[in-house]
Amino acid sequence: MAAIALADTEGLAAVSMRAVAAALGTGAGSLYRYLSSRDDLLDLMTDRAVAELRPYPQVEGDWLETMVLLGRRQLALFGAHPWLLDVIHRPSGIGPESVAWFDNCIRILEPVRCPVPAKFEAIAMMTGVVSLFARRESAAGAFSFAGVDLAAYPHLVAAFRQPAGPAPRADLVERTLRSLLTGLLLAESTEAG
Repeated sequence: MAAIALADTEGLAAVSMRAVAAALGTGAGSLYRYLSSRDDLLDLMTDRAVAELRPYPQVEGDWLETMVLLGRRQLALFGAHPWLLDVIHRPSGIGPESVAWFDNCIRILEPVRCPVPAKFEAIAMMTGVVSLFARRESAAGAFSFAGVDLAAYPHLVAAFRQPAGPAPRADLVERTLRSLLTGLLLAESTEAG
């Protein structure tokens, strides 16, 4: 899709009806026959990008392994299309690929004995957490205390004076997703049971 290619190379701000029409070699009026606004275009772009999460994995181990794999795929999708971070939380119509993705997640979570609303919350939280990791990766190196006078912040000064200790365990994304999903879903299953 021309709009996705434009967003991938030039950023979301470059995506306009006029720019997409020019990339397609037509006039903006032609697009308005199919789309009523830029918001409709962004919805289509989002749904098309979500389609890249296919084919969905089969549950080969337990549900948790498969959900972590889906979280990793989401992270890769955000890396391939950084503009998605700016559009996934918009209040808009959900497209068929997004519905299919949710359906797949519910399929994976079938063995978990907890209320369906808890499963939807866990899926939404997983997407939110993955998007936070994606934002962190896209802004790597952007945050630093270099050049900041920390004298007025004694807790930070004390923290920086502590020995570094061992390096964090390897995969923070995986640990976070495992903790989040088991915490939300297994706590609900014990309350429900």
